[in-house]
Amino acid sequence: MSETQANESTGSTPLRRGGDADDQITLTTRTAAPGQVVIEVGGEVDMLTSPQLRSAVLDQFAEGSGVELVVLALDGVTFLGTSGLAALIEVRETAHSSGVELRLACTARRVLRPLTIAGLVPLFDIHDTLEQALAAT
Repeated sequence: MSETQANESTGSTPLRRGGDADDQITLTTRTAAPGQVVIEVGGEVDMLTSPQLRSAVLDQFAEGSGVELVVLALDGVTFLGTSGLAALIEVRETAHSSGVELRLACTARRVLRPLTIAGLVPLFDIHDTLEQALAAT
């Protein structure tokens, strides 16, 4: 069963979806500025949890949402499997076709290494910090 809790003071929405995957991934969505959404990802991104990540990001691309930039903060990810890589590629392609800019904020080796091994680093706009990702032009 899905559960969404909104934090009114910060505008952030911790999101947990799915059955067995509940304790394996956390997705916190917040508005950083008008048109800018940050999704903080924590835990494992694998074949069980990648659909949750995909869905959380693709929801931001809805027509009329006003979202121009989505930043995925990935330093909280403890494991990034091939299904997670596939989800990142899919959301990148959808962002591009929707006219939404997608940036990654991450310095964690456990995330950057799979991206590097798969040859995907050049496909993404990757920044060391969330602040840098939001400020990049």
